[in-house]
Amino acid sequence: MQKQLLLTLALAAAATAQAQIDTRPVPPQPRASALPANWQHGVFMEVFVRGYQDSNGDGIGDLKGLTRRLDYLKKLGVSGLWLMPITASSDHDHGYATTDFRAIEPQYGTLADFDELIREAHKRGIAIVMDYVINHASWQFPPFQEAVADRNSPWRSWFVWNTAPGPGWDIWGKYPWYDAATKPWDWPGELKDLPAPKPGAPDVFFGTFGPQMPDFNMRNPAVVQYHEDSLRFWLNRGLDGYRLDAVPHLIENNAKDWNDQPESRVLTKRFQDLIKSYPGRYVVCEATAEPIAYGKPELCGGAFAFNQNYEIIKAAKGEVAAVQKVADYYRSMSPTMATFLHNHDIFTGQRVWDQLHGDEARYRLAAASYLLLPGTPFVYYGEEIGHAGIDGKGDDPLRSPMSWTAAGGFTTNPQPFRPLALNRSAHNAESQQRDAGSLFNFYRELIALRRASPALTLGRYESDRVDGAVWSFQRVQGKERALVAINYGDTPATIELTAHARALYPKGAISATLQPLSVRIYSLQAP
Repeated sequence: MQKQLLLTLALAAAATAQAQIDTRPVPPQPRASALPANWQHGVFMEVFVRGYQDSNGDGIGDLKGLTRRLDYLKKLGVSGLWLMPITASSDHDHGYATTDFRAIEPQYGTLADFDELIREAHKRGIAIVMDYVINHASWQFPPFQEAVADRNSPWRSWFVWNTAPGPGWDIWGKYPWYDAATKPWDWPGELKDLPAPKPGAPDVFFGTFGPQMPDFNMRNPAVVQYHEDSLRFWLNRGLDGYRLDAVPHLIENNAKDWNDQPESRVLTKRFQDLIKSYPGRYVVCEATAEPIAYGKPELCGGAFAFNQNYEIIKAAKGEVAAVQKVADYYRSMSPTMATFLHNHDIFTGQRVWDQLHGDEARYRLAAASYLLLPGTPFVYYGEEIGHAGIDGKGDDPLRSPMSWTAAGGFTTNPQPFRPLALNRSAHNAESQQRDAGSLFNFYRELIALRRASPALTLGRYESDRVDGAVWSFQRVQGKERALVAINYGDTPATIELTAHARALYPKGAISATLQPLSVRIYSLQAP
């Protein structure tokens, strides 16, 4: 009997200790950014650390490996890196199921490795922005484990519980309420097939993205405070900003009003204000339903231009209607929007190489359609070398190891965490850098032109014109004026040039003839 009592006490003590995450207050330590002015309007690269460079031979990319590749990124010309989640997680892959918001995923390294990455990136004028998963945690997050184990736990109020959530709930084809007593995180099938909780079950919790990722109760001030302190934790170490994940889902009011609620917008602005209280920091939000609204300064101050990416790819394929849509979008777009061709989520599309079936001429048109425009362009890692997707389910085809050499160059391990791209023999960083006519050098030249030109970096979008498959526009900043013309069609076209026109790309004689599937950039600044 005494042994059983001691065992019970030991288990209770272990459960209590398990929930002791770091919730200490983190005082602000705002310091001015040492990065160049307007770095937020340069070109970013989204990096999946797991898939970028392995430094220790375990077949998994890590922070030291990324630090080793900073010179490559500097050569490409990027101004910042967005790192997909690098905090400790239970999925050990995409990283969006966080188990510790103030710790590095052990497979990626240590806090010391993170600090070194920040230092080395800043030496090269490159910013580091990281993903912060603010809406939810992992089911293995110690406070959630404690909340499940003890209904009287103080951690219980950190999550959303409801014994009778009722009918009508449908988030992307699934019922978002789960009975913890049935261990739904172990369900092997499709979530839409998971049986709904029984009425009156006492341990029903809410998970926008599934039972593996329970939502925080963002109405609880303690939860908001925890996130604010955790945001400061990384900012105090020199982080340059955040990509805030899934912010329209912070608050759900009922089965009908669950997306993009007014309360979620208030919280998003609050987090933006905290981050930008550190001088020179950057914030961009994932908000698929209303990206333009979230991109405005009064809400998030930056947001990804979802849906525009689809039209750019269609335009690159020569679809005339899409060319007009792309031009119209930039006419009304806030300069705080973040543009891209696709990212780590398969709903944004396959790898550009796969979407365009390896047509490098049209690939270049797609790149020019966002690298030379207002906003902050985000290149997805490997995009600059024509990295192809791999076979696999879900998002896996988008998240394979970076191709550094014809043999791979990602790891010394014969079994990397995921298969290598099949087109790596020619589309790898090493050979692409050597080839003057490669995709890499096309990206590099356009990024360099953007960096060197205030008009292309910060300029207004003016004098746009669409004539069938031909799109031309000007970027204007002060007295500087640049003209960009893109011919998505298969026949030559004629464009109007002023007497002061000077060719920036490609360099050479001025011509009013725009060749098929080509890009031209001119300076129109009078001498």
